[in-house]
Amino acid sequence: MAPKQQPRKQSTTVSRGARKRDEDSGTEVGEGTDEWAQSKATVRPPDQLELTDAELKEEFTRILTANNPHAPQNIVRYSFKEGTYKLIGFVNQLAVHYSQVGNLIPKDSDEGRRQHYRDELVAGSQESAKVTVSETELLEEEEGPKEAEAETGSQTDVPAAEAAEKVAEEELTTPKQPKERKLTNQFNFSERASQTFNNPLRDRECQMEPPPRTNFSATANQWEIYDAYVEELEKQEKTKEKEKTKTPVAKKMGKMAMRKTTSMESQSDDITKVTQAAKIVERMVNQNTYDDIAQGFKYYEDAADEYRDQEGTLLPLWKFQNDKAKRLAVTALCWNPKYKDLFAVGHGSYDFMKQSRGVLLLYSMKNPSFPEYIFSSDSGIMCLDIHVDHPYLVAVGHYDGNVAIYNLKKPHFQPAFRSSAKSGKHTDPVWQCSKSYSSQFLDTYDAHNMAVDAVSWNPYHTKVFMSCSSDWTVKIWDHTIKTPMFIYDLNSAVGDVAWAPYSSTVFAAVTTDGKTHVFDLSINKYEAICNQPVVAKKKNKITHVQFNPIHPIIIVGDDRGHVTCLKLSPNLRKMPKDSSQPASPGDLQRRQLTQRELCGSPGRHVSVLCSAAR
Repeated sequence: MAPKQQPRKQSTTVSRGARKRDEDSGTEVGEGTDEWAQSKATVRPPDQLELTDAELKEEFTRILTANNPHAPQNIVRYSFKEGTYKLIGFVNQLAVHYSQVGNLIPKDSDEGRRQHYRDELVAGSQESAKVTVSETELLEEEEGPKEAEAETGSQTDVPAAEAAEKVAEEELTTPKQPKERKLTNQFNFSERASQTFNNPLRDRECQMEPPPRTNFSATANQWEIYDAYVEELEKQEKTKEKEKTKTPVAKKMGKMAMRKTTSMESQSDDITKVTQAAKIVERMVNQNTYDDIAQGFKYYEDAADEYRDQEGTLLPLWKFQNDKAKRLAVTALCWNPKYKDLFAVGHGSYDFMKQSRGVLLLYSMKNPSFPEYIFSSDSGIMCLDIHVDHPYLVAVGHYDGNVAIYNLKKPHFQPAFRSSAKSGKHTDPVWQCSKSYSSQFLDTYDAHNMAVDAVSWNPYHTKVFMSCSSDWTVKIWDHTIKTPMFIYDLNSAVGDVAWAPYSSTVFAAVTTDGKTHVFDLSINKYEAICNQPVVAKKKNKITHVQFNPIHPIIIVGDDRGHVTCLKLSPNLRKMPKDSSQPASPGDLQRRQLTQRELCGSPGRHVSVLCSAAR
C-alpha cells in the first residue's frame, strides 16, 4: 500500500504549489491548472504594436485637473480700452453639485465654547451622581453582616456601626451639584429635510452695442493764452469807452446790469456743459412718468366707435401749463412745420382794459412738464407764426403794435429783431390778418352780427373759407356767393375754428362754454359728430384750437393759460374717398399766382384781400 500512495503525495504537493501561485496572483483555482496552463497559447492581434523593452518601461503621467469640461471657452467681451471685442482667457471652472445650509458652529467661536462648557458641566454632574449611588450600595452591603453580628450579641461594635451610618447619611444629605437646564428651542424650530428634483437652470445673456465715444484733446500754447488775454483787455477798453459817454445815472444802471450779466454768464457757462444731457434725462423721466398717456397716444383706439352711429370722442392726453403764464390767456397756437411734436403758444390778454405782459412758450410732446423755450415780453402777444423754410424763426405780434422775431438757435432770450417807431411799427394791436391792403378789397360779406373771431381757408378747396363769431355761429362760404353755404349755431360764443389737414370736410370749433365741436360734412351736414367739454372747470373759456399736421390730435388753449392735447377717435378722422377728377389747371394756377387773405374785423364784415404772389 505504501508504493501506491506516493504518487498521490506528489500530486497533492503539486496542487498545493499551484494553489499558492494562484493565491498570489489573486485568484483561487482547483486541481489540474498546471496542465491547462501548459496547453494555453497566447494569441496576438495582427495590428498590435511591437514595442521594445525601453518603450515598455517608459512611464506616462496623466495629470487630473479641476477644469469643467462643460464650461464655454469662447466668451467674448467688449474692451472699451482697445475698442474691440476680445476673447476672455479666464473661465469660471466651478461646478456646484450639492449645497446645503447647515447649523454647525465653529469650536473656536464664543457660542462653541459656551456649549462645550455646558456639556462638561452636564457630564461632571452625571459622574458624581453615579459615584454617590455606588457608595450607598457598598454601605448597604456592609451594613447587612454588621446587623447580623449585632443580633448575636456583639455590643462592642454598635458605636462603630452608628458612626458609619452617620457618615453615610451625611454623604447622602450633602447637596448635589445641580444640573444645568438644557436650552429650549425659543422659535419652535424643527429641522426637516427633503430631496426634490431640481429644475434645469438656463442662463440668458444679451450684449448691447457699445455706446459711441469720441476723444477730445486740445493744447494751450503761449500764443493762445496771450490772444485770450488781449481779447479780454479789448473788451474792457470798449466797456470803459462806453461808460465815459454815459451819464452818472446810466453808469450806475450799467454797472448793475454788468454784474447781473457776468453772474448770469458764469452760471450759464456751468449749465451749458450739462444742458443737453440734462434735457435727455428729463425727457426720459417724463416719458416714464407719463407712460400711460404715451401708450394711449400711440396705440389706443376707441372700439366703441363701431356702435356710436358715426359719432366720435376725444381722448384727453397731456396738459401743458407753466407758472410764468398764470392769469394769461392763450391768444395764439401754431405747430412747427418741420418738428411735428413742437408747437408755440402765445400768451396775452383779451381784456383790453387789463393789459400787462406776454409770454411766448414752445412745448414738445416729449416733455410735457416744462417748455423747451421761454421768452417774456412787456406787452401781451396777440398772434404768432413760424417760418416755413426756417423753422427756428418765430414771428410775434404784440398788443402795443410791435412785431418781434425770435431766433431759437441763439441762447439769449431777447428777440433777434424788434420793430420800433423809426421802423414804422403799428399803432394798434397786431392781429393775425393784415390790414395794409384795405384799398384792394375783392369783396366784403355781411357775415355776422358780432365780432368775427377767426377766418380760415379750406386747404383743399380754393373757393371755400370758414368764419366764426361771438354771435354763436360758424359759417362756411364760397367766395363767389354772397350767402353762406352752411350755418351752425353752437349756443355759445365761438373762439376759433380750424380745418383738418387730412380731410376737406372735417373741421373743429371751440366755444367759450369749454366745449370742442368736431364736424364732418361728408357724414352729417347739420350737426357736429362730437360735442365734448375739454376743460376742468366750467368757468374756463376755450380760445384757440389747432390740428396737428400728421398725428390724429388737436391742441386747445383756454383763458387760464392751459393747453390740452386731445386724440381724435377713429370716427373723427376718416379719410375722404379719392376723387377721380384731378384739379383743373385754373385752380392750380390760382394757387400759384395769387394769395388770398381773409380779414376779420371787430364789426360784422368779412373781407377778401388779394396780393401778388411772393
